[in-house]
Amino acid sequence: MTTSHAPADWPADEPAARAVQDGLRARVVLDEEGPRPGTGHVTGVDVAYDDERDIVAAALVVLDAATLDVVEEATAVGRVAFPYVPGLLAFREIPTVLAALEKLEADPGLVVCDGYGIAHPRRFGLASHFGVLTGLPTIGVAKNPFTFTYEAPGAPRASTAPLLDGAEEIGRALRTREDVKPVFVSVGHRVSLDNACAHTLRLTPRYRLPESTRRADALCRAALREATDRAL
Repeated sequence: MTTSHAPADWPADEPAARAVQDGLRARVVLDEEGPRPGTGHVTGVDVAYDDERDIVAAALVVLDAATLDVVEEATAVGRVAFPYVPGLLAFREIPTVLAALEKLEADPGLVVCDGYGIAHPRRFGLASHFGVLTGLPTIGVAKNPFTFTYEAPGAPRASTAPLLDGAEEIGRALRTREDVKPVFVSVGHRVSLDNACAHTLRLTPRYRLPESTRRADALCRAALREATDRAL
């Protein structure tokens, strides 16, 4: 496990963070298809918090995209780098996620974040932020639609419906299990929305959530428990 520290120039307040967000958002690439589903690697990213101790743990799990077998895992633990502000959650998590990324030897391939890409009020969620900083192709697969609207997709697996902000499609509600609540897929960086949905379906052969997310969730929770046990 690696211990992370926020960079010295990391934004300390909301105005500074919004200025950084505005500058980085212009670098999001939306006109690339991204890796072909089932090829190379797919990496899940997730974080867990201990709010009482102000600790965040991040985990990255690299999977073989064809078999979904684990190729490599990495974790990092650090202090929360930014106060809680809706729409700016990436600033709390990114330093620790990047610290975990630095430990990987395998090519991450496509990165799947437990959260949002451009399906974000400022069109720059964690998946987009992480993608721009690293140059990696990224998507967001979220458990809920945030503040956006959608019509329920059809009951069969692979059914979709637009995730809308007014009339603008910013992602898709995707049914990964028949008659089970959809997940909410959005582009992060350097991947098309069609491709993001195709990857998500390959990552959900048995469960509603992608295997990449499920495994990263379990790993970051274990890392957090280990860190908090040491702190006691």
